[in-house]
Amino acid sequence: MNRLLSKICTALALASFIAPSFCGDALADNYRYQGGVSKSRVPEQTFLQRHPVVKRTAVGAAVGTAAGAGVGLISGRGGWRGAGIGAATGAGVGLIRSSKTLKRHPVASKVAQGSAVGLGVGLAASRGHGTGKRTAVATGIGAAVGLGAGLLKNELQ
Repeated sequence: MNRLLSKICTALALASFIAPSFCGDALADNYRYQGGVSKSRVPEQTFLQRHPVVKRTAVGAAVGTAAGAGVGLISGRGGWRGAGIGAATGAGVGLIRSSKTLKRHPVASKVAQGSAVGLGVGLAASRGHGTGKRTAVATGIGAAVGLGAGLLKNELQ
């Protein structure tokens, strides 16, 4: 019992000696200390990695721009015009490819992609009288090619 009592007394003596030296000002002037902690997380992925639909649309627009410019130059209707139409077409194809609904229907997805590409090629290659008819024919051909590609891919798997 004496040992325990001597240890308690020693601890109290040390605490009374050390505490005023560390907390003297805080206890004397009645300061109030407050603090807060916040944790922020830096994203490890890039914007395009976090948004795959935007990524597919941007890639589709880039590919479509190049293809549309080529079609416009080959047909003699203007490279800039073809590039603009190709960018819109490529963005549309990118959206079709990223659609969750069309991923469950691969043949319909290929038909939609073929139709969009046919529409873009038809618009980029024709201007003036008869544009609607030529564009409709190109869209139909694109849909047929998409249907063929979709069926072949579906059957070969």
